[in-house]
Amino acid sequence: MRYSIATVCLSGTLETKIAAISKAGFGFIEIFENDLVTSKNTPETIATMISDAGLETIVYQPFRDFEGLTGRLRAKAFDRAERKFDLMARLDTDLLMVCSSVHPQATPGISRIANDLNELADRAVQRNMRVAYEALGWSHIISDYRDSWEVVRRANHPALGLCLDTFHIYSRQTEIDSVANIPGEKIFLVQIADAPKLSMDPLSWSRHHRCFPGQGQLDLGQFMEKLRQTSYDGPLSLEIFNDQFRAGNADGVALDGHRSLIYLNRSTNSKPHLQPDELEPSKEPSGVEFIEFAVGDAEYPRLSETLRGLGFSFTATHKAKRVERWAQGKINLVFNRENGSFANRYYDLHGLSVCAYGLSVSEPAAMVKRANQLRYPVSYGDPDTDTHGLPAIVSPDGAQLYFVDPNEQSPHWDREFISYDETADNPWIETVDHIAVTMDHEQSLQAALLHKALFNLNPTAPLNVLDPSGLVRSQVFESTERDVAFTINSSGAQRTVASQTLQKYAGSGVNHIAFRTKNIFAIAERMQDLSVGIMDVTDNYYDDLSSRFSLSTDDLQRLKRLRILYDEDEFGSFFQIFTKLIYGRFCFEIVQRDGYQGYGFVNAQLRLTMQAGDISNQYD
Repeated sequence: MRYSIATVCLSGTLETKIAAISKAGFGFIEIFENDLVTSKNTPETIATMISDAGLETIVYQPFRDFEGLTGRLRAKAFDRAERKFDLMARLDTDLLMVCSSVHPQATPGISRIANDLNELADRAVQRNMRVAYEALGWSHIISDYRDSWEVVRRANHPALGLCLDTFHIYSRQTEIDSVANIPGEKIFLVQIADAPKLSMDPLSWSRHHRCFPGQGQLDLGQFMEKLRQTSYDGPLSLEIFNDQFRAGNADGVALDGHRSLIYLNRSTNSKPHLQPDELEPSKEPSGVEFIEFAVGDAEYPRLSETLRGLGFSFTATHKAKRVERWAQGKINLVFNRENGSFANRYYDLHGLSVCAYGLSVSEPAAMVKRANQLRYPVSYGDPDTDTHGLPAIVSPDGAQLYFVDPNEQSPHWDREFISYDETADNPWIETVDHIAVTMDHEQSLQAALLHKALFNLNPTAPLNVLDPSGLVRSQVFESTERDVAFTINSSGAQRTVASQTLQKYAGSGVNHIAFRTKNIFAIAERMQDLSVGIMDVTDNYYDDLSSRFSLSTDDLQRLKRLRILYDEDEFGSFFQIFTKLIYGRFCFEIVQRDGYQGYGFVNAQLRLTMQAGDISNQYD
């Protein structure tokens, strides 16, 4: 299978885009008209640059507002087409993508449009060129791929075929089964785009919110199953209009694009595959083995005091390094103060922060193979300083993400650490519920692809949470059994808690870690008794609870006294309590789930408001 990407997906000049596309591993490129128009180089020079970069131009696009016109307008449309053919010859490409017209004077009619495209194909074939016809989702002429196929079928010209675009198909909620009935040889181009499911007009949706496969919510696997039935053997090409991509790093975006096509094309179970080598099957992580903190000597006392207040015990120290293990239930926290370590370098850049996670995977070697296939570089630590030998990749927030065999972790602790008998027999909290990470816009989509493509975590629908200074976009990626969950938060507003955190600590990082308990009231009492800094909660919040839920007066008063937040869904109830921000960087959350399936987003606005107050008051 040939992988391609349209230049419109990336930031920078056309020349920059060509270099990024080649570096990412693509073999083919779509030249978007505006990129060529704004280039200072001639089409011949651009063609040479593309060839020298090891690429081939598979299509020039788009050609707009062609069909359904009459008289002078029709003649002018064909004149424009001839000039495009001239340009394509200079670019050394033979395929013109024609998108269905939105011209206000264009007249609908399958036969009329088929005649127009037949004539266009006649002119193209005289130049050894071809035409691919695409149904735009917002066209008043042809907006349904089934109608565009009928146009191509009636025109019955060997130089005329279809361009199928997944966004246009799914944005109109068109049934997908009919794709399988199209002969593969009549599909000249397939353009792939994912997108979040949004209630907005298709044009605005298309221009700002498309994304790579694995970053959105469209059922692209279903489309690929139907496409395989056609025996199509042409290119899979990304055509993505996304504000984040156009403002991001071209090299990074292009690499994620290539990964996304590998993931999409190789991860389904149907045969034959369009790619001969299949992607190593993904096995969901089954838990969080450890969370590692980069800690400075100045922050150590307060962080350790807070964790003792939450029931954690200092259980082990490394035999050779300034590294400690703190534990409770199934939770392992690592404090790393070792000079010259990755954690130390991370601390120098970001301050007190989470610098690594360890996820339980049943077959680390298989996960390493899948990561390599998806072009996520795998390392085994610094050979001069690290003795653990655990494979890891770098997550988009810059932290190390380790693949840990749970059967080997206990021997590792015993081999590397001197243990102390401080572990509580009856833990207050038992496991990690979720990890919330704050990222910038571009990194949030990188994280979405990683969690979906590498770990097969299931995305929830993205939500917009109100911050006092703007909106925060939040999305959860969770395992089937919810043993592992990451909440990815990002904001385009400059003064939100998320954005201020990014600015203050030089990049992305964990906002809070949620621990799960079976008795939140007991641990809340403990936190108050030990003077653990608990996030303030307004009286008005509890007044609102009384109007929303059938809680007794005693229950409300208890929640209020302990500053516990509450929510319900159709499955059960949910309790949560937050510490104050620690050095303005992150906090800890304690949750109790009594059947509840969500993550308490209804309470997120309150949390962000309280945290904004902490930041403005310089709480440290």
